Amino acid sequence: MNEDATKLLPTLRSAYPGLTKSEKAIALYISEHRDSIMEQSISTIAGATSSAEITVSRFCKKLGFQGLQSLKVALAAEVHSPAVAYQSIQPEDSARDIAGKMFQNIMDGLQDTLKILDFQAVEKAAKTMMAARRIAIYGFGNSATVCRDMETRFLRFGMVVQAYADSHMQVTSASLLSHRDLAIAISHTGASRDLLETVHVAQSRGAKILAITSYAQSPLAKTADIALIGMGREIHYQSEAVASRLVHMAIADLLYMAIAMHMPDKYWENIRRMRKAIGEKK
Repeated sequence: MNEDATKLLPTLRSAYPGLTKSEKAIALYISEHRDSIMEQSISTIAGATSSAEITVSRFCKKLGFQGLQSLKVALAAEVHSPAVAYQSIQPEDSARDIAGKMFQNIMDGLQDTLKILDFQAVEKAAKTMMAARRIAIYGFGNSATVCRDMETRFLRFGMVVQAYADSHMQVTSASLLSHRDLAIAISHTGASRDLLETVHVAQSRGAKILAITSYAQSPLAKTADIALIGMGREIHYQSEAVASRLVHMAIADLLYMAIAMHMPDKYWENIRRMRKAIGEKK
């Protein structure tokens, strides 16, 4: 991972659910003591988190850093950059207050995603989509809305693409895929058992797997051939991952535009045909 200073805290948030108990303690300690961590040694951090020095070292490497010193360099620049307060909705908030907090957290999630997104993986995903004979898109709940949006948008390229939100239809579809096909799995947590079952069936048929998820250490991200990670900063009084849904939709839009730029002539010709056909229905 590029040790860009602005990536550390977004990376911590994305990796957190996949960390061990000891690693989570280290992550929380670093987040809560970001102003004083620069002066602390690896033994001090290990003692404060009841973990071994080797665990602290492995934690740094798990996040993509060479060691504690390079992690400190990243954290130092982030600490000295302008901070944006993370805000949760309160019962007494007005509609204006709620909108301000929600929209700010969505924007922060998009900025976090911009920092941690692997753009080589984005390019690989776009090329894999263009080469696929057909594309099956799988997701549940909020993620299903992203799936349906992708189905609608990528049809414009003339791709054979279909979204599935029912677990039985998903596994049926996956069982009919081949090595020429692509399965796109979308999940905030990346831990849905039904979705992972569908992914495993698709893999057994030789299909490539593209994951869009919020957590880099999730089972889905680890299983996929290509994983695109983007997470929103969720707020209290939102029971579902609303911000992450919008971030995942933004990643889908990024893929859409990347493909459009690879085939601009075909894209504009298809748009022209589509508009003509729609216009005739008015």
